[in-house]
Amino acid sequence: MLARKELPEIGEYVIATVREIYDYGAYVTLDEYGDLKAFLPWSEVATKWVKNIRDVIREGEKIVVKVIRIDRARKEVDVSLKKVSDIDKRKKMMWWKRYVKAAKIAELVAESLGKTKEAAYKEVVWKLEDSYGDPLYALEEAVLSGRDILEKAGIPSEWIEPLLNEAKRHIKVKEVSIRVRLLLQSRHPDGVERVRKVLDVIAESLNSENAKFKLYSAGAPRYILEVYSHDYKTAESIVEKILKKAEEASSEYGVIFKGEREKA
Repeated sequence: MLARKELPEIGEYVIATVREIYDYGAYVTLDEYGDLKAFLPWSEVATKWVKNIRDVIREGEKIVVKVIRIDRARKEVDVSLKKVSDIDKRKKMMWWKRYVKAAKIAELVAESLGKTKEAAYKEVVWKLEDSYGDPLYALEEAVLSGRDILEKAGIPSEWIEPLLNEAKRHIKVKEVSIRVRLLLQSRHPDGVERVRKVLDVIAESLNSENAKFKLYSAGAPRYILEVYSHDYKTAESIVEKILKKAEEASSEYGVIFKGEREKA
């Protein structure tokens, strides 16, 4: 990974690879800082006394550590393992895996464009990080929503299409769905037409939301509406709007309406 800055900050959580273990501590390299060497003192390995450091860490292992001392003149860094909570460890590891995946996608595109690894970071990864915090989140949104996500981050135009194509090969955005049972009934002589009009309003409203959906009969007067999205919050928001529209249309056309979400 290309280092964005030379040294970390005190209190920062960083990914480290254990290189050498001694009785008095261990030496690690910081993955995000060009494999900068750092020292993990024996007293900072665990919250309780351990006889052998190798009972806690081993050579080659990737760990999350907290920066506790920096000598900027000598470029020396001390880190702590015991000051990292399980929650902080999980969050940092998740961030790291996602960051590495986004960087790899950018590096592959750089290679196809005849550009350097440094260009991949400066022209893509760091711009996405500055704009969205998580570069992979930005690529996921671009896969779902299109090139505007990348353009807003200031990605040069020559990168955009290749980046989108490469992202689509490596990113499979999970899809969630909400299923709603609908009851549409009319006692009017032209009841079938009235129900059809309400169904048309539902479909048109979903299309105006650019929603992915299925709307089909389960045997009149029952119908099934399935709304798909990449997250539940969005799907629920769409369903709420559509049910409101359906109620309004049903009232206008004199149709008995009921919408009930199926339990997951």
